[in-house]
Amino acid sequence: MVNGRTMVWWRYTQLSSEFSGRRSLQNRLAILCDDPLDTFMFQYSTVAKDKPWQPGPYAGVELLVLHKNEASGGVTVLRKFHAGITVPAHTHPLANESVYILSGEWEESGVVHTTGAFFFAPKGALHGPHIARTEVVSLTQFDGPLTVA
Repeated sequence: MVNGRTMVWWRYTQLSSEFSGRRSLQNRLAILCDDPLDTFMFQYSTVAKDKPWQPGPYAGVELLVLHKNEASGGVTVLRKFHAGITVPAHTHPLANESVYILSGEWEESGVVHTTGAFFFAPKGALHGPHIARTEVVSLTQFDGPLTVA
């Protein structure tokens, strides 16, 4: 045995054909691991290209839900703002909002933000209007249900 991780990977490849369902396989692998670092770090993963875009709360906005926390109602989404649309000032009464701009030009309060910009809006705080000067794609996380007021 080279090391614990190598042994676990070798055992994983053997077990993968023996057990159906990722969860049962992960549970069995966790039992094999003596070191907590050898267990799977992520309990959920997805690939955006495998998910559908859905209409957002405003015309010209689309959402791709990457993950939903069933306990809190929170969601992590990709948001696409079509070029030229304006989202009016609004609040999210049930969730804090964290936004990271992946691409595009987003204007708010006369300031243009581009790739790499990060925003945080506390629950209930008025923000906007948002103007998409180009198509904008953001990674956005709401820690509670996505509602708009």
